[in-house]
Amino acid sequence: MTPTTAEETLDVFGPDSMLRRLTNEARWGLAVARATVLEAAYPQIGAALIGNSTFVTHPWRRLRNTLTSTQRLLDPDQHVRRREATRLNRLHARIAGTDPQGLRYDAANAEARAWVAATLFESSVTMYRLSGESLDRAATEQLYAEFRTVLALMEGNSDHLPPTVREFWPYFEDIVHHRLENTEAVRVILYRLFANVPAPPLLRGSPAVWAASRAVAGPVAAAITIASLPEPLCRRLALPDFPGARALMHGAYLSTGVASRLLPNDWVSVESLMSLLDPDHSSETGLWQGVRRKAGQAAALIRLVTPAPDEDDRAVHSADRFFAEVLDQTGDGHIAWPDLAAMAREIATRLDLDEQDEERLYNAYAAWWRELQANLDSDGDGRVTRQEYAAASTSLPSSGLIKVADVLFDVTDVDDDQAIDVQEYQKLFRTAFHRDLTGKADNYSRSAFVRQFLSFMSGQEHSTAYGSLLA
Repeated sequence: MTPTTAEETLDVFGPDSMLRRLTNEARWGLAVARATVLEAAYPQIGAALIGNSTFVTHPWRRLRNTLTSTQRLLDPDQHVRRREATRLNRLHARIAGTDPQGLRYDAANAEARAWVAATLFESSVTMYRLSGESLDRAATEQLYAEFRTVLALMEGNSDHLPPTVREFWPYFEDIVHHRLENTEAVRVILYRLFANVPAPPLLRGSPAVWAASRAVAGPVAAAITIASLPEPLCRRLALPDFPGARALMHGAYLSTGVASRLLPNDWVSVESLMSLLDPDHSSETGLWQGVRRKAGQAAALIRLVTPAPDEDDRAVHSADRFFAEVLDQTGDGHIAWPDLAAMAREIATRLDLDEQDEERLYNAYAAWWRELQANLDSDGDGRVTRQEYAAASTSLPSSGLIKVADVLFDVTDVDDDQAIDVQEYQKLFRTAFHRDLTGKADNYSRSAFVRQFLSFMSGQEHSTAYGSLLA
């Protein structure tokens, strides 16, 4: 009944797919947030998140990439699904290491990947139940079969998940009771990510608006997520039971459930949410255009009454911000290989690179990392601090960075005509082609491309395009 190999998944994600419908609903974000905490409590996954992930410093970019990847994995076209699964397998194969406590982790570990599928399935069922839409047996079995299909697509089989829903629940409870821990990743998600999440693209120019919104929304999001977790896990991890949190959680789930049933699909879909948050999202509707205009007007008013910083403060903030937002991709306060790997991963994801071009890009970033280590890592601890970077970056040899720029140009220039045209620019930067360079008006020359990339990555010149890609 349930597919166990990738070859048996031909028509699972057709028009009647529950998972395809579910992942296009904005309310699924509640289930994903809950599942992410359950994943982070699995020690191997938690260690990989802390050591390599950009989910804390770049959550909106991570959200958008996850949406894109999910759409590819659930595409009706079998070729699209398999290409994305292969790409994700290459990505995960690069994420392995040892955490500060000596725990080995590997993002390609089959048991850990099965747990990711398990948390998403269980959190989806929980979302339906808390929203007042408990699934019947047939629907639950169909949804479980589709999650097992996704795992089979990635692993080649789904053997690490129980074959039936009836067998799934004891498996899930056993891991909750005996395998999950209060990892650093759990604490970061609940108490740092929600409290300090950067502004979405829409509000990046309005820090006061975002700070005021986040001060209220952050604690509320943490309380809702904790209240939705299994009670035995909350007791084991000593998670706080905020007064009124369960009532708030039930209200959040019920209201999103009612909204998904009563409001037009265009208002409550993931695409609409992304259109509202991200000015560069291509599927924006007229409704959200009006909302965004009003938000922009309110932000402009706040900027008018907010004193501007003096030039010295602005210069210091600019340098600190470049290090934090561009170089320190993982948000741990220093530069190491996972930070540069995150940049390569983002570019490879944007361009949907094949294995050969992806390998070239990673190799170029690896060469740049070796150069940074050799010239900036003064104490030899395998990482570059903010102070080490500031002290020696101006005299840094640029051959590694030039190599990255050249490879980036090559993989972006898909038609190999030695120029980045409008379509190629759009695919890399997800924004309209801005003509502020020298050369022909309808393309971007190699020299201009490399020059702007080097100026941005050395912190000498701001670039809206590269900022949207890496910051």
